[in-house]
Parts: sequence; C-alpha cells; structure tokens
Amino acid sequence: MIRTEENFDIIDLEGITENVFKMIDKDWMLVTAGNMQSLNTMTASWGGLGILWHKRVAIIFVRPTRFTYQFMEEEDIFSLSFFGGNYREALNLCGTQSGRDINKVEKAGLTPAIRESGGIFFQESSLVFICKKLYFDDLKPDHFLDPTIEDNYPKKDYHRMYIGEIIEALRK
Repeated sequence: MIRTEENFDIIDLEGITENVFKMIDKDWMLVTAGNMQSLNTMTASWGGLGILWHKRVAIIFVRPTRFTYQFMEEEDIFSLSFFGGNYREALNLCGTQSGRDINKVEKAGLTPAIRESGGIFFQESSLVFICKKLYFDDLKPDHFLDPTIEDNYPKKDYHRMYIGEIIEALRK
C-alpha cells in the first residue's frame, strides 16, 4: 500500500471485502464533483460497482434537477465517499438540502480533500473511489421493462446514468 498525503492508503480494489450492496443502499455514499474552489456533493443510495469494458467501474445516477448534476457535467472526475455510522446526520443533510441554497459541506462538518487526479473527497470518509467518467446516458421511460419503475419518477425527472472507471481506491 502507498500512503497518501491525506492519511489514506491507496488500496487494490480486489482487497475490498465490504458488502457493496449494504454500503450503497443502507449506509449511503456521497457523490462529489468539482474542484476546491467550487464543488457540490449529494447523498446517493442507488448505484453499482462492477466490471465493464475490462475496467473496474462505478455506476451512479444523478437527476438533472440536482445541483450536483452541473458539476458532474463539467468535470471528468468524480468521487464516491463512504463513511462510518457516525456520519448519518451529515449524509442526511447532504441528501435533503441543496447546494444552491446552503454550503452543505460546511454545514455537514465535512473537510474536502483533493487528489492529484482532481478527485474531491472528504477527510472524514473511511473508503473512497475516485472515478473517471467513461460514459453517460439518460434513462428513458419507454425502456423500463418493469412498469413499477416509473413510480420512482412522479415528476418525470429521469436520472442521467454515469459510468466511471475507478482509477483509485483509498481507505483510511
């Protein structure tokens, strides 16, 4: 392992033993994009990790109505930050408040850090994936094979899907 300047170790993805279903669905994550001068983060509980195009990837979903969307569109790099249970209140705030209205990072008590790649993440994280965007597509309701999926979109604000190559994994 290589020690980083943020007191995180760079780890091999094959060494991750956490239950990724629990990490994403129950523990939540922060999706962050931007730079140290201007960034936004949002709580997410939808997404996936896997192999695609012979690369280790993260798949995330962001609604165009979210403030984070513009940062995802502008930047090539984004991060997924995972936290211990002590940060549930901060994650809840980042999922219910808009960065258009308040400085969520400051109000949540989070400390941004940056990697050489440009990936912004938080010092309080326990596990971080720095991702480089490879692909995006907009979800289309006529492609939903299960009609109950439409129930997730009462405002018809369908997510944009981003696929990012995990270029670095960090563990505190």
